[in-house]
Amino acid sequence: MIESGFWGSGWSFPPTFELANYQLNLVHNQDNINQSIDQILNTRKGERSLYPAFGSDLNLYLFKAVDATLKGEIVNSVKASLLDLEPRINVTAVTVDVPDPLNGLVQVGIQYVIKKTNTRHNHVYPFFLNEGTGLLG
Repeated sequence: MIESGFWGSGWSFPPTFELANYQLNLVHNQDNINQSIDQILNTRKGERSLYPAFGSDLNLYLFKAVDATLKGEIVNSVKASLLDLEPRINVTAVTVDVPDPLNGLVQVGIQYVIKKTNTRHNHVYPFFLNEGTGLLG
């Protein structure tokens, strides 16, 4: 049996409330880990004043041309951020795919192993290189 304390539980993100009992909704197990990964990658380093090391440097890659160098920088940034900030997992691979280059969509595939259970999981993080696309000039 898996120890639920290791997996953790936390606020759902974005925070939502249960209407029936006015309680904050929580996420558990693998959902908690996936939401933690998203929060790390969505947060810019220095954005949290009381924890300035929390987050990633993905914002540095916005509006850049997608080439092999940029893909490598994204992979290294994701690996370093998750190594430092998500102790429940070992990242085994990070891939960068560009399924929609016109709209600036870059999908970051993260393969990881949960340390306690030695189970493998995948998570896809959608990252947009171009913000505000579809605007008329």
